Amino acid sequence: MNIIKHSLTKHLLPAAIILGLSIFHTQSHAYEAGDFIFRAGVASVQPDEDPFGTLGDLDARVSNDEALGLTFTYMFTDHLALGLLASSPFKHDITTNGTKVAETELLPPTLHLEYFPFKSSSKWQPFVGIGVNYTTFFEESSNLGSLELDDSVGISFEAGLDYKITEKLILNATVWHIDLETDADLDGASIGGIELDPWVYMLSIGYVF
Repeated sequence: MNIIKHSLTKHLLPAAIILGLSIFHTQSHAYEAGDFIFRAGVASVQPDEDPFGTLGDLDARVSNDEALGLTFTYMFTDHLALGLLASSPFKHDITTNGTKVAETELLPPTLHLEYFPFKSSSKWQPFVGIGVNYTTFFEESSNLGSLELDDSVGISFEAGLDYKITEKLILNATVWHIDLETDADLDGASIGGIELDPWVYMLSIGYVF
């Protein structure tokens, strides 16, 4: 009996340890200091516009658009990170009184300080962030004349959720609200401007390095 007990202990104990370590490993989905997280997906910019000046009188509106969204996050502690939102160009139509009169492209790179409140072992990782957005307009065109839109700098707020499929692969949903305002010139004369203040929505897949 002692021989059997010794044999079971000798063979089952290491197996139990290995199994326990394996379970721990599969359940450990930690974000840790030094991690780099890359996400790519579809981003939608949806302006909540408020025109003013001549553009206000003409009830100027700006269309939604979708493009490739990219985010880059660096964890400098287990709970704090720097995050960068980037994208391919968004293209928006501008209408006045329901008629298209212009179009423009823009890029809205945005840098955030992010906070991840959950324990690093959780598969679900919600986060919030605050930061600064810089939006540049280019390729402006209008059938009314030469259109120029000023670049914008404003505050951005962010909320997102990661779900870790594996230790490295994640699914993500994030929303941003950006303080964005641009002044407009037509043939060198001011025609007012638009507070765009867009909501930006993104669904993506990511990888942790």
